[in-house]
Amino acid sequence: MITRNDVAKHAGVSVAVVSYVINNKNNVKESTRQRVLKSIEELGYNPNLAARSLKTKRTNQLGVLFNNLGNPFETGISLGLEAKAREYGQSLIFQTFLQEEEERLKTIFMGRTDGLILLGQSLKPETAEYFNRLDIPLYSITTPVHAAPSIQILDIDWHKAMLDILRYLQQNGHRRIGFIGNRMKDHHHHFRYQQFKRAIRETGMQFEEEWLLLADGRLEAAYAEMSNRLCEQPQLPFSAMVCANDLMAIGVLSACKDKGLSVPGELSIVGCENILMASHTTPAVTTIHFPRRHSGFMAIDSILSTANKEKPSLGQETLGHELIVRQSSGPYTA
Repeated sequence: MITRNDVAKHAGVSVAVVSYVINNKNNVKESTRQRVLKSIEELGYNPNLAARSLKTKRTNQLGVLFNNLGNPFETGISLGLEAKAREYGQSLIFQTFLQEEEERLKTIFMGRTDGLILLGQSLKPETAEYFNRLDIPLYSITTPVHAAPSIQILDIDWHKAMLDILRYLQQNGHRRIGFIGNRMKDHHHHFRYQQFKRAIRETGMQFEEEWLLLADGRLEAAYAEMSNRLCEQPQLPFSAMVCANDLMAIGVLSACKDKGLSVPGELSIVGCENILMASHTTPAVTTIHFPRRHSGFMAIDSILSTANKEKPSLGQETLGHELIVRQSSGPYTA
């Protein structure tokens, strides 16, 4: 059995320093802390943090995993998280999630957080189980494509949201619909694409796989994808396009303007999330409203209630949504 003495020897520090790191004391240099955490991980040492929490104060810190700090959708959520965390006297540790570095999460957050908030990342089952064993609750705002049973999820009902979009387009004479999604199959945008296809079948509208464009969630990538498609195929086979987020909707809109395609005359565009920028484009973007700030409030309330054993995990919580109709969409006139 691995002991603290083993960890101390492996890291080249005293047993006291190992204890300081495990108990989240602030009298350890960050470089030393990281060396100890790396040794803990490499040796497989698993201190009973759950038992320790009964005897000592919690860390009063929560981890937050970002996909892209420059994404205004995630920034809007973080504002809600930060405001509500401050009310409870909690601090937030922000970390950008890189799939190839997922293993590092164990050492980054061990002994430093009472809970971990995801923004739709699909963690490996063994990573989720690791935090579960340490009694660190996981909570995701937006639905991961692959979610472990232990992860609580907060999201809008994307199936209903896609039905709202398609029925609106259907009422305006559209029948053939394109989609721009994320080329990463485990990105939470892919879950929205899955719900879009489900809604397409239910409404009887037409979608073909070759009408799917793939980008990475950013405006620039969507602009490039749409520009390439219009160069190859000036006459689009669909009259409306649904976009997995607003940044990509704005990229598609910009490409259409530069290539001389009229919006909404020749193509109606609908986004998702309702970031501020979507209402300030020309034309403004029709979109699904996601209550970002409120989702941050709810996430902090729920994860702290779970961490403090005040209530059990609810599994899935649903936010309200609204279709905001603006000038980027309109009747099919061809």
